[in-house]
Amino acid sequence: TTVADDAELDPSAAVIVTLARWRAQRAILFQRPGKLGLLMELGKPFDDIRVRQAVAHAIDRNEIVKGALLGLGEPGVGPYVPSTKWFNRNLKPSPHDPGRAKALLAEAGWKDTNGDGILDKNGEPFKFEIITNNGNAERLKTCVIIQQRLKDVGIEVAIRPIEWAAFISDFIDKKRFEATVLGWSIGMDPDQYDIWHSSKTKPKELNFISYGNADVDALLEQGRRICGE
Repeated sequence: TTVADDAELDPSAAVIVTLARWRAQRAILFQRPGKLGLLMELGKPFDDIRVRQAVAHAIDRNEIVKGALLGLGEPGVGPYVPSTKWFNRNLKPSPHDPGRAKALLAEAGWKDTNGDGILDKNGEPFKFEIITNNGNAERLKTCVIIQQRLKDVGIEVAIRPIEWAAFISDFIDKKRFEATVLGWSIGMDPDQYDIWHSSKTKPKELNFISYGNADVDALLEQGRRICGE
């Protein structure tokens, strides 16, 4: 399965970094590939692709790699890590470009009409909350970096750390959130039907951001029917 267009088809608007995390176990170092990302529940205002693209341009993923991951990672794009043979090397992460972010937000109707530094639309300020699990320093640092970069383009972000069990059972499983920062490991099986297919958006299923795209659905289904390389 190949996701063809970063900005339009990447499930999380490409606000992802790839983890290259080294662990010590019995004096042996090994690498565990995975993803860390800002995932947006695709209701308003994130149902507008221009808003998701703006968020992607506003966030500096290199800053997250250096500041939150201590250099142990790289800016990510798409659902796979570069070490896998099905990673699409033609994809490039959305560049950090606050000017482009502001232009996209203005195009989507978000403007600072009262001069308070926060964009608004139809009388509503652009504010949202990021939840993450408490006790994870990498994710909390990532949230703070995202909060600052989005403030730079006129979006106000609140950060809410939640105890792990409640985070999963009361918020993620029930889709009671606007955006979340979390991480996930990448296995060797390229099939990600359960994560991104639009039929997998029920409570406790893995497509908890309600991502839906007919082209991606077709590719995921096609991938399950193809054998071999």
